Amino acid sequence: MGMLALGCGGVLLLGAIVAALFAIGVFNGLQRKRVAAQTAWSDIDVQLKRRHDLVPNLVNTVKGYATHEKDVFDRVATARSAAMGAKSIDQQIVAEGQLTQALGRLFAVAEAYPELKANVNFMQLQEELTSTENKIGFARTNYNRSVAQFNESTLVFPANIVANMFGFQQMKLYELDSADERKAPVVQF
Repeated sequence: MGMLALGCGGVLLLGAIVAALFAIGVFNGLQRKRVAAQTAWSDIDVQLKRRHDLVPNLVNTVKGYATHEKDVFDRVATARSAAMGAKSIDQQIVAEGQLTQALGRLFAVAEAYPELKANVNFMQLQEELTSTENKIGFARTNYNRSVAQFNESTLVFPANIVANMFGFQQMKLYELDSADERKAPVVQF
């Protein structure tokens, strides 16, 4: 008898309340997933900063042995500047790929200098860079996982309706463009 007493208006009101609560729940879930992906990007950013800080010391150490390799040093400096100045995730991904390639050339130069390869400072910098590259790889995996979960949530029904209503946009995965970029710079001699 209680349900019948609600009447048509009461049923509509109850339905509207349920729909609103559902939309709020979906919206909050999307927000949580977006924040998780943004936090995962911050983890990458911290490691990239560490990488950027290591590069000048590495270049200066190599310069001490291979002063005539100015073109390689300039490419590393240009790539580092571009990576540090990137304004978006897309720009950051491209710039970091260019820095990885430039570092690969730097290590190829270092290969030709046995005294450099035996330098304690150079060996420590190699180890730090290797460790940092590994941390970047793990952070990238975590970021991509978070982004994939967020993106999936914006595509599946019925969450996609709420996502479209509130303007949730797909986030970009951190994908590497070339096979060379997929490999960390070789820093073991």
